[in-house]
Amino acid sequence: MIVPNVSLSGCTRTNSALCAVAGDRNLEASYRTSLSPTGNLIVAVCLGFIGTFGFLNNLLVLVLFCRYKVLRSPINLLLINISFSDLLVCVVGTPFSFAASTQGRWLIGKSGCVWYGFANSLFGIVSLISLAVLSYERYSTMMGPTKADSTNYRKVALGITFSWFYSLMWTLPPLFGWSRYGPEGPGTTCSVDWKAKSANNVSYILCLFVFCLIIPFLVIVYSTLLWQ
Repeated sequence: MIVPNVSLSGCTRTNSALCAVAGDRNLEASYRTSLSPTGNLIVAVCLGFIGTFGFLNNLLVLVLFCRYKVLRSPINLLLINISFSDLLVCVVGTPFSFAASTQGRWLIGKSGCVWYGFANSLFGIVSLISLAVLSYERYSTMMGPTKADSTNYRKVALGITFSWFYSLMWTLPPLFGWSRYGPEGPGTTCSVDWKAKSANNVSYILCLFVFCLIIPFLVIVYSTLLWQ
């Protein structure tokens, strides 16, 4: 017998199977798109365009960097780090959201949603932090001695390493209980849970906003204004 509208909070041993079915249905519903077929088609076309050209452009940058030694300057290493993180988004992120948009639902389950949210958050923050490091490096170069410094490679390598560790520091917590990754928007993508109003979730969102958006943005603005 199928009983609709089962409350999961009232599950007991006698109705555990029924609650499990209801939980599966609620989970499945959360991974279905809220857009119309036309809306999904438009999103799929945009994602296909962005994913294809993003992949080709960033791949071209990496190929040129590997092929021509003259391009292997310290400042270009930071640009390569940005291209690499953007390329990873096009490889491990965009194809899944594109496929979900074509089918009108998320296709790779809860674990895939968590992986998608974590990976895209990680690579996105890496790009943003790298831009902040790039801006500050340009500012330091313009304000410092004009003579070439052989230690620039070491400084840039530290900046790249910092961008990845800093990003991991802010994208790993949802995997361990501080907020969580789940469906977002129309249901064909996944990210941090932006809607939950619990103190656990709100505190993470605020910290993410301050430390991964506001601070890098202020560094970029500060460095750019003083550079000019």
